[in-house]
Amino acid sequence: MSLKPWRVFSWLALTIVLAPGTRAQQTGPRIGYVYPAGGQQGTTFQVVIGGQRLTGLTNVSVSGDGVQAVLLERSRPLTPQEFREYLELKAKLEVLEAKRLAAMESRNWTPEDGKLLQDTKQRISAIMRKPAGAVRKPPTPALADIITAQFTVAPDAEPGQREVRVEGQTGVSNPLVFCVGQLQEFTENPSEAIVVNPSVIQKSRERPQTSAPKTEMTITLPATINGQVLPGEVNRYRFAATRGQRLVIVVSARQLIPYLSDAVPGWFQATLSLYDAQGREVAYNDDFHFNPDPVLYYEVPADSEYVIAIKDALYRGREDFVYRITLGELPFITSIFPLGGPVGARTDIELNGWNLPVTRVAADNLNKTPGIYHLSVRKDGHVSNLVPFAVDALPERLEEEPNDLSRPQRVVLPVIINGRVDQSDDTDVFQFDGKAGQQVVAEVMARRLNSPLDSALKLTDAEGKQIAFNDDHTDKGAGLTTHQADSWLQATLPADGSYYLHLGDTQQKGGAEYAYRLRISAPQPDFELRVTPSSVAARVGRAVPLTVYALRKDGFTGDITLSLKDAPEGFRLSTDTVSSTQTVARLTLTVQPILDAVPVGLKLEGRATIHGREVVHLALPAEEMTQAFEYRHLVPAKELKLALTGGYRIGPGIAKIVGRTPVRIPAGGTAAVRIAAAALASSKGVQFALRDPPKGIAIKSASPSREGVEILLESDVSKVKLGQKGKLTITASLEKPASAGKSRAPEGQRPLPVLPAIPFEITNK
Repeated sequence: MSLKPWRVFSWLALTIVLAPGTRAQQTGPRIGYVYPAGGQQGTTFQVVIGGQRLTGLTNVSVSGDGVQAVLLERSRPLTPQEFREYLELKAKLEVLEAKRLAAMESRNWTPEDGKLLQDTKQRISAIMRKPAGAVRKPPTPALADIITAQFTVAPDAEPGQREVRVEGQTGVSNPLVFCVGQLQEFTENPSEAIVVNPSVIQKSRERPQTSAPKTEMTITLPATINGQVLPGEVNRYRFAATRGQRLVIVVSARQLIPYLSDAVPGWFQATLSLYDAQGREVAYNDDFHFNPDPVLYYEVPADSEYVIAIKDALYRGREDFVYRITLGELPFITSIFPLGGPVGARTDIELNGWNLPVTRVAADNLNKTPGIYHLSVRKDGHVSNLVPFAVDALPERLEEEPNDLSRPQRVVLPVIINGRVDQSDDTDVFQFDGKAGQQVVAEVMARRLNSPLDSALKLTDAEGKQIAFNDDHTDKGAGLTTHQADSWLQATLPADGSYYLHLGDTQQKGGAEYAYRLRISAPQPDFELRVTPSSVAARVGRAVPLTVYALRKDGFTGDITLSLKDAPEGFRLSTDTVSSTQTVARLTLTVQPILDAVPVGLKLEGRATIHGREVVHLALPAEEMTQAFEYRHLVPAKELKLALTGGYRIGPGIAKIVGRTPVRIPAGGTAAVRIAAAALASSKGVQFALRDPPKGIAIKSASPSREGVEILLESDVSKVKLGQKGKLTITASLEKPASAGKSRAPEGQRPLPVLPAIPFEITNK
């Protein structure tokens, strides 16, 4: 059987993305989609979850209150040989059935024909009755395993997004989005090509090989639709609407599954069309502002039937091209102004959108700390979309027109200005006084607050000489923003006098929704933390790797002290510091026995001293994901969860550093570190490698010792710096697998432990 081009591409892409080192680390369950990706309050329904390594699972968990999930069954794909045999038998069966029907008149049907027909049916049944429940056609490898679960959503469950994970003996999976909805839901059958256990999953359609449209589904408004797009598909839904209805049609696709690592452009790029009863397209959208998920607004001109159609922009498709569409006369906020307000005050906010109950609301910031919060409104009991709203401690003021170059708006620093780029040729100019040597930072918050503004900042002196300029500035904390369009600049003022900050849109666009928050101040050193992965599987007494990203702001270069907050007794981090030279810290977590093996929620926090004041921030859990092979993003998660695997006995896999730490490595020299681990002492053919090492540090050699292993580290004097500190993560792997088809290590060989992170410091010789 020849592979279709799209399938060849998927296999090749997966091979590129999952390099050998990456594959070795991915031993726990991983889920690629949840379908349907949500459900209505007060309902019970079945959910299909596709992914990898979904064996030995015991539980499906959903964050928050009001949603219960019960694991039903796991299915597996047919092997290529089984599938080829199935296709041959199916074709043979069709020929025999046709012959049998024709023989009803000609009486050509013989007992031998009857026996052959029965034997063929039995052989097909034998293939389909392989162990592990329902059996399917082999799909994309990353989605090869399927489990089904029964979800029950309580009538009072809070509407909005949750996180779904699967858990079992091999650990806990990555999270995916699950939505609690308020509207009646319509759901297509799961897009599984061959399903033979109707008690668990309904039998669904074969994978289409052409772009022929499927049969339309008729729905009633208001509604939420759940669907999946396979290659070449266009999914259509018909509904009746009456004149004067102000319809809002909102697609959630990328919101559900942010990045597809082996697909271009890296996510399901949905397009949405609306057709009238005559088949004319009356509305179309393929995004909302800068977000890939489309939104349509339409005022119905006459009583009639209408059809919405959804597809991928490139006619791609796969089981994880999952979507939810909400449609009806529902409240939807398109923009707000201002985008934020000061701590300790109430802010009057202007709302723009469709079907809104009010056009102004008051945000109460009296008891809030600086950060980003979310606003929504309700109409007829239905909750609108959430929009971000920033709260800050600096003085704030509104932009005052005309504030152009001839009449700039004077401001006093520090200040946050809430403004708009009202039209395509609008450039807002702000004047302030400065001193020679003064450090000034200017930062725009727009895209990160859901504004379509693509800002550019320019700082000039009184004569118009440019001192600094910035278009786009990357914020690693904005994990779902693919175009980092907010601007940030820092400059040292050359002389006493007046300075001018120019703000405009690089795409020469503008309007009421093109709002911004512009901070002009002295540097405000600060930091944020992200910890990956958001799901960790650990064996008792063994170390598991974690990565902490320090997102340093406004030039902050201090040390950050890490600690677990409210963790169970016996949990220990291998390091407690992200040094001043680091933006990424590799560390390990060691888990001691606890009462049970249910996943544990962990919290990691960082502390730093900034301007003589202790600053404490929680590390936000995240998943490090790849967009279209190259760009890496830290996608936020709600929880950091740890699951215990392999029982509770502390075995010989424990590894620890022998001797003093940090290990002092001379610049241009070598230093030995001894690691005690029985598994290393007794295993042959072990190779050691540094995981993401700092520049200039390498392993020179490794030799067995009575305790375990002695590793000789070396440094390149041209690439390291005196006083440089950090942590080294060393991985151990067997040079050769035991043998083909064997899953266990050879007799006498113990599983290799995860080695503890090694603190180091570069010193003089």
